[in-house]
Amino acid sequence: MVDLHAHDVTVGYHGEDVVHAASLELTAGTVTALVGPNGSGKSTLLRSIARLQPVRSGAVHLRGATDAHGASRASGPARTGTADETDVVDGLALTPKAFARQVALLTQGRPVPGGLRVRDLVTFGRHPHRGRFGGQDPDGPVVVAHALGVTGLTSLAERPADELSGGQLQRVWLASCLAQQTSVLLLDEPTTYLDLRYQVELLDLVRDLADVHGTAVGVVLHDLDQAAAVADRLVLLRGGVVVADGTPEDVLDAERLSDVYGIRIDVDHDPTTGALRTRAVGRHHSRTTPAPAR
Repeated sequence: MVDLHAHDVTVGYHGEDVVHAASLELTAGTVTALVGPNGSGKSTLLRSIARLQPVRSGAVHLRGATDAHGASRASGPARTGTADETDVVDGLALTPKAFARQVALLTQGRPVPGGLRVRDLVTFGRHPHRGRFGGQDPDGPVVVAHALGVTGLTSLAERPADELSGGQLQRVWLASCLAQQTSVLLLDEPTTYLDLRYQVELLDLVRDLADVHGTAVGVVLHDLDQAAAVADRLVLLRGGVVVADGTPEDVLDAERLSDVYGIRIDVDHDPTTGALRTRAVGRHHSRTTPAPAR
């Protein structure tokens, strides 16, 4: 089992810090959702622990990983360099390719190379498992087929990727992450562009990955109800600072949410299912539809 922990991480762009001493623990078999207003640092924090954004201070540890020769690593060092560096701890090296066998990230707005089929893009996820110089990957075809199946893309496998809708492309990139077969999965707003059916199916899949396969999942979500339904823990950010970290019941406090989002947010439980639910109250919240004229 692999865990990914960030401790007091500070991250900035162009000399300005946008994440301030934030800590995040992604543990095996657990779904952790990052929530908060736009610009609160959710995506930046996720990118930093995925080695795509260097941290200015603090530490990121990957525990339970193995090096290229299968040796176990208890922990990793602070990540304060570039994404191309090799981590070395206790004499064991974890190269970028070895790291990619442990951690996958679904980012927002990936460009789509022209002339490639859906299957080709999903197969990109197998790159960390190939030998030197793009060697053989005997498990690749079966893994890719499974990733296409669980994301509902089997019938589109031979379609040119640049002919797909935004929602279909989102599922293609998710399938590529699944084909990577990592112990840690990071998802940055994965429900973007998806209709209701695929939003529900994606979140069900996320829950299955944690419960059945022991995957450590970190996911950025804007929908608080979806976050409460899928996650074991919520991390609420505002202005790059973690203001609450705990169970959905603990974090989704009406007074706290109203303060963080700057709008009245009511919190209660669905009387039928008992599920936690939130409701942002706007100026027209009491508007009713006029009865039809007789």
